[in-house]
Amino acid sequence: MTDTDDAVDRFLAEAETVFEEYDQGYMNPDVALERLRGHIEDLDEATD
Repeated sequence: MTDTDDAVDRFLAEAETVFEEYDQGYMNPDVALERLRGHIEDLDEATD
């Protein structure tokens, strides 16, 4: 696996966790969006 593959896999897993926690009522929409933004930034940095 390449570093990009690892970064994408990590992003997808983290994003899925956010969606699951939101669906279960563990976080509000603002927190979910902020966490997703952070994961997107991490993915962007990892794939530069």
